Amino acid sequence: MEILYTPPPEIRITTVKFHPPILVEWIPRFAALSFTAILLFSLTSAAAAAVEISYSAHCNDFVRDPPLLPNPNPPITSPRFLSLRRAHVDYSVNDGNKDISSIPRSLSFFSQKAFRTQKDAVFKIEAILSINRMGYFRNSTRRGLRLVHFRPPRIPMTSGDLRNSLSFSLSGFWDSVSGKLCMIGTGFGKLSSNHVVLKLDYLNSSSIFSSLVNGTLESLDVNSGSGFDLKSVSILGVNLRNYRYELIDKESEINGFSLLDDMANVSLGVEYSGERVCRYIISAGIAELEYQNDCNSVNCNFLGRGNGNFTPSVMNFNKIECLEDGRVRFLLAFGDFGRNGYQLNFEPNVTLVSEGRWDGKKRRLNMVACRIFSDWDEGFVGECLIRLSLRFPSTWTLRNRSSVVGELWSSRSVNEAGYFGRVAFSSTKNKNIRAAGLGYEYMEIENTKRSCANKTMQKGEGGKYPNALSSDMRFDMLVTNKKVTDLWGYSSPLFVDSRLYQLSTIFGEEADFSWQEKQNLSVINVSYVLSLASSHDFKLSSEHMQIKSFEISAEGTYDSERGHLCMTGCMYVGVTPKQTRWGNSSSSMDCEILVDIQYPPVNARNVNPVKGTIESTRDKSDRLYFESFEILSRSIYSGQAKESIWRMDLEITMVLISSTLSCIFLGLQLLHVKRHADVLPSISVIMLIVLTLGHLIPLLLNFEALFISRNTVNFYFDSDGWLEVNEVLVRVITMVAFLLEFRLLQLAWSARSSDDGSQKNNLWACDKKVLYLSLPMYIGGGLIAWFVHLSRKSYRSPLLRNRRFGYKQQSFWGDLKSYAGLILDGFLVPQILFNLFFGSKEKALAPPFYVGTTFVRLLPHAYDLYRSRSSSWSFSYIYADPKLDYYSTTWDVIISVGGVIFVVLIYLQQRYGGRCLLLKRFWQRFAYEKVSAAGPDE
Repeated sequence: MEILYTPPPEIRITTVKFHPPILVEWIPRFAALSFTAILLFSLTSAAAAAVEISYSAHCNDFVRDPPLLPNPNPPITSPRFLSLRRAHVDYSVNDGNKDISSIPRSLSFFSQKAFRTQKDAVFKIEAILSINRMGYFRNSTRRGLRLVHFRPPRIPMTSGDLRNSLSFSLSGFWDSVSGKLCMIGTGFGKLSSNHVVLKLDYLNSSSIFSSLVNGTLESLDVNSGSGFDLKSVSILGVNLRNYRYELIDKESEINGFSLLDDMANVSLGVEYSGERVCRYIISAGIAELEYQNDCNSVNCNFLGRGNGNFTPSVMNFNKIECLEDGRVRFLLAFGDFGRNGYQLNFEPNVTLVSEGRWDGKKRRLNMVACRIFSDWDEGFVGECLIRLSLRFPSTWTLRNRSSVVGELWSSRSVNEAGYFGRVAFSSTKNKNIRAAGLGYEYMEIENTKRSCANKTMQKGEGGKYPNALSSDMRFDMLVTNKKVTDLWGYSSPLFVDSRLYQLSTIFGEEADFSWQEKQNLSVINVSYVLSLASSHDFKLSSEHMQIKSFEISAEGTYDSERGHLCMTGCMYVGVTPKQTRWGNSSSSMDCEILVDIQYPPVNARNVNPVKGTIESTRDKSDRLYFESFEILSRSIYSGQAKESIWRMDLEITMVLISSTLSCIFLGLQLLHVKRHADVLPSISVIMLIVLTLGHLIPLLLNFEALFISRNTVNFYFDSDGWLEVNEVLVRVITMVAFLLEFRLLQLAWSARSSDDGSQKNNLWACDKKVLYLSLPMYIGGGLIAWFVHLSRKSYRSPLLRNRRFGYKQQSFWGDLKSYAGLILDGFLVPQILFNLFFGSKEKALAPPFYVGTTFVRLLPHAYDLYRSRSSSWSFSYIYADPKLDYYSTTWDVIISVGGVIFVVLIYLQQRYGGRCLLLKRFWQRFAYEKVSAAGPDE
C-alpha cells in the first residue's frame, strides 16, 4: 500500500536588522561580548548534547529501531504521512495549585521527514509536536475594512516564541503494520532541557470505528522548571491516513435520507463538491440547535449516556478531510449558547465523529455520525445511530439568514432503545463566503419605511455620498450606551436591491458602480449585517443572557442623495442555559430594532465620522427593551485612502529631501570653518549642543523602539514596505547629520580650549551668559507646556479615552517632544544672544548653513498650512508630525515669521556687529567698557 507523507510546516526565518552603534569605541567591546557569548553557547550546546536520552531505553518495547537503508535513502515527501490536528489532551497535573492558563488544551503533530529502514514496514520519523495551552487566544472579532489592514508584529514569531504554545522536536520509528509509533525528543527554546517520549497507536488505514488515534506524551523532566511540568498527557486524535468510507455508502443505498427530498427546490447546488462544500460549511461558523416538538414526549439526548445531563444548544463543524468526489469527514462538536467564538474544541464526550457524501441531485450533504466514548486510558467509536443532513438555502430574508441549515435524527424507530427526537440546526453568523446563486427577499420594507418616516435628515449641500455598491458602505464602528461603553464591531451590506454585495474580486466579478445610475434610483433597498463584540461579558437587558458579542441582521432603504440609511433589525435573544427545555429553541429573535445611520459626504474637506443609532422600538417596560446605542465610525473612504497614500509618498520624499539638505548645509558649514578657522571660537557652543541633541535624541528613541514597539500591533497601508525602507534611510541620514554636528561641536570646543589669548575667558563667559538666559527661558516654556497639557487632559472627551477605537490623547511625553521641536525651530536664538554679549563681527555661520537649516525647519510648517487647507482628514503623519513640533495655523505663522526674523538678525549681526540691534548709546557703552578693560594689559 502506498505510504503518504505530509511535508512539515514552512519554517519561517526571522531576519534581524543591523543598526551600527553611535560610538566607534563600542565595536571592540561588542566583539568581545560576542566572542564570549558564542563560547558559552558552544559549551552549553555540548553539555546539552551530552544528556540526550536513549531511544532503546524508552521505546524498544514499543517499536524497535532497525537500521536505515544505505544511501541514497531520500526522505519520503508525499503529503500527509503522519499528522494530528487539534487532538484532545487529558493530563495529570503535578501541582494541584497550577495556573489553569498553563494546562494543555489541544495538541498538533506533523511529521517532517520519513526514512525507509531495512525492515519494510518500519519508518524513521522526524516530527514537530505543539501543545496549545488554555491561555492561548487570538481575537478574531476585528476585521480590517476598506483599504486599512490589520497586521501582526513586524518580527515573525516562531512556534517556540508563542507565550501559550509549547513545541518539541521528535525523532523515532513507526511500524505501519501494527500502527505503533514511538518517538523521543526535546523542546524548543526554554524547553531545550526538557525530554519527552511520545507513544501513539496510529494505524496505516482505518474506518470510522478505528479512526481514533490513542497515545501518551510523557515528560522525563517533571521538575526541570522549564514550564512543562505535566507528568503524563493522554492524547486522543483522528487518523488522517487511508480512510475507508463504509457507513455512508450503505446508508445511501437504502435511501436513509429520503425525509428531506422535498427541500431540493429551495436549496443551492454546488458545482464543485469536496473542498468547496467544506469551505461553505466551515465559514458558517457555529450553528444553533432547535429541538423539535417530538422532544416533549421522547428523549432527545442524541449524545448518549457519556455526557450526563448536558443539553447542547450549539454545534460546530471541525473538518477532518474533504475529497474531490464529495466525500467528507467532520468532527461535530457541541456546546452551550454562552460559548463565544467561531469554533468549539474537541471534547470526546460531547463530540460526534462523522462521514458523509454530497448529493448533487438532492443538493444536500448526507452524513452518518457516531458517538465517541473516552476515559483516561483510551477512546473508541461506537453507536453509529445518528443521521444528519444539511443544505444551503437559496433565498435569505431578514429573519432567515442561515447559510447552512439541516437536521439530525435517529436511525432507530420510536419504540427501539436509543431513539431520540429530531433536532434542527441553523447557522447564525453572516460570514464572507457565499454560495453562488444566493438570493434575497425583502419582507419588512414597508414597515421600515413607516418607522423611518419620523427620521428627518437634512440634504447635504452639494455633497456626494457613497455609491450603494462601493466598499465605502462598510465600516468599523465603536458602539456605546449607558451600560456598555466598549463595543467594537463592523457593519457591512449583504445585498443591494437584488444584487449580492461583493466584498472583493475574490468572491466574484468587480461590482458595477454604474448600475445604480442605470436604474435611476436614489432610494435603494439594502440588507446589512452589524457584528459587535466586547472584551468582557455584558447584558443588553435583564432578560438577555450574558454575552461577549452579538449580531444584528437588518434591511431597509438607503438614500444615496442624502447618505441616509434606515433599517429594521433583528437579533437573537439568548436565554440562560437553565431556561432551555425540550421543544424550545435556546434563543428567540427580537425584530423590534431600528438602525439609523448617516454617512458623511465623500468629497467633504472636514472630518465627518459616520454616525448613527441602534434603538429598541419596544416600550421601556418591556423585558426585551435595551438602552439605545450610539454608533460612531472613523473608517475612511476609498478616495481618502488613495489620497492618504499619495500624501504619505509625498511626505516620505520630503523627509528624505529635508534630511539630506540638513547634511548638505552642515557640510557647507564645516567647509566654511575649514577655510576660516579663526571664526570657530565665535560659534555659540550652546547652539551647537541644541542642534546635536536635536538629532541624537531621535536616534536614541528609534534605537529603543527596536526593542519596544516591534511587537505591538499596528495599522498600515499597502505601501508599508516602502515605508520601512525609507524609515531605515531616514535613520541613516539622521545618523550622518548627528556625526557632522558632533564634529562641528568638537571643532568649536577644541578651538576655544586651545586659544591662549585674552579672549578665551571672555568667550566662555559670553556662552555662560547665554546659558543663564536661555535655560530659564526653556524651562519656563516647558512648564507652560505642562500646564497646557493638564488643562487639555481635564477636558478630554470620554470617547478619546477608548484606545481600541484609535483615538489617543497625546501624553505629556508627547507634548514635551513637541516643545523640543519648538526649541529646535529657534536654534539661532543662542547664537543671537552670544553675538549680542560678545559683540563679534566675525562671519561665524555660513549663510547656506543658517539660512538653509532655518529653511529645513520652516518647510514643515509651510507644508502643514497647505495640508490643513487642502484636507483636514489625516490617518497618520510622517512629515510635519504634530508629535514632534507645534503645528496649527497660528503656530505655523508664528514660527515661520520668527524663523525669518532670526535669519535677518544673524545677517545684520555678522555684517554690522553683534550689538547692532541695540540702541546706539548701549552699543557705545559696551564698546567703552571693553576698551577700558583692555587698557592696563596694553
